[in-house]
Amino acid sequence: MRTETLIVGAGHAGLALSRHLTRLGSDHVLLERSRVGARWHEERWDSLALLSPNWLNRLPGQSAPSDPDGFTSSASFAASLETYAASFGAPVLEGVNVERVEPAAEGFRVCTSCGTWTADNVVVATGDCGVPLIPTVAAEAPADVQQLHVRDYRHPGLVKDGGVLVVGAGPSGQQVARELREAGREVVLAAGRHARAPRRYRGRDIWWWLDEIGVLDDTIEGVTDPETTRRAPSLSLSGARGGVDIDLGLLHDEGVEIAGRLVGFEGSRAVFAPDLCHNMRAAERAMSRMLETIDAYIAASGEEAPASVIAPVDLPGGPAYVDLRERGIATVLWATGYGRDYGWIDVPGALGPDGELLQRRGISPVPGLYTLGIRFQHWRSSHFIGGVGRDAEWLAEVIAARVCLAA
Repeated sequence: MRTETLIVGAGHAGLALSRHLTRLGSDHVLLERSRVGARWHEERWDSLALLSPNWLNRLPGQSAPSDPDGFTSSASFAASLETYAASFGAPVLEGVNVERVEPAAEGFRVCTSCGTWTADNVVVATGDCGVPLIPTVAAEAPADVQQLHVRDYRHPGLVKDGGVLVVGAGPSGQQVARELREAGREVVLAAGRHARAPRRYRGRDIWWWLDEIGVLDDTIEGVTDPETTRRAPSLSLSGARGGVDIDLGLLHDEGVEIAGRLVGFEGSRAVFAPDLCHNMRAAERAMSRMLETIDAYIAASGEEAPASVIAPVDLPGGPAYVDLRERGIATVLWATGYGRDYGWIDVPGALGPDGELLQRRGISPVPGLYTLGIRFQHWRSSHFIGGVGRDAEWLAEVIAARVCLAA
């Protein structure tokens, strides 16, 4: 089997590229291990809504949403990806697992669960959230405690009876901690480095302001420390119930116990670093800088915007430890993020010492090998649903030009 361009993954990034390659009349195929939008179907909790409003989630060629300021559920978004793929006849082959990509005499040989392909170009569009990251201290947890990564969490009814220690205070950790607490569970949230933001500020959604002041148009070349920027914590936001505020202070008021970063286990005790206040202050300072930039833009532009008062989160220092057995905590839920596993890419020069794909604007040092949809690939919004489109358009033109030169 042969194609000019083989795209690995049929999520929002792969489909955005397919839409542009279709527009250009460029031969290609998408191989998807499961189904279109698999991660949205299979690796998200039931009540999740997108963190960004609908106007920010348009893929190439999609019409404006009927409810631009609303927040789509993950299930509805998964279904919309299937509709999107069908709208332009995306050449997706589902249920095909890519097992290895290696150089061939001309281009690449792609070995899959359903046979071998050759392709002039291969695009890795498997997403920024690939494999769950679970800290090594998980091995120290008591044997009778259930351990669950947020990828595998669906709803409180499927979590072992008893309390829950949620590790990680990003948007996933804070939202799941709230849901478990509302279900009547005792919840302790271990909060390391995190980012705080109001859902709405001065009459607008926070994403509206970040787009308006040009933050989403930042490029990786324009930041002082690209790798630190790529690793910065995501804004802790929620799209639930039409978009509600969430932060450590609100969770504390709702009965969630907030602790510092989890450093390990000693018998039945979960031990925490004395860094909760430090982490909260760092989040407050970063938020203040962001809001001050918005205020300065409003003042300079003359934009009509009502005042907003965002109260600081001020909590006590948190416990040094929690005895899981004494407190009846039966589950540790890891909301500790994701990494990427490119062990199936057997192409010399493609991966760096850290195992990550080497790339600049999605182009790897290996001719014909590309990537799409990773965090801050070029723009700050490169991995956003509505941000991947401009990377996809640019990459499609690059691929089409290469195919023409080869011909």
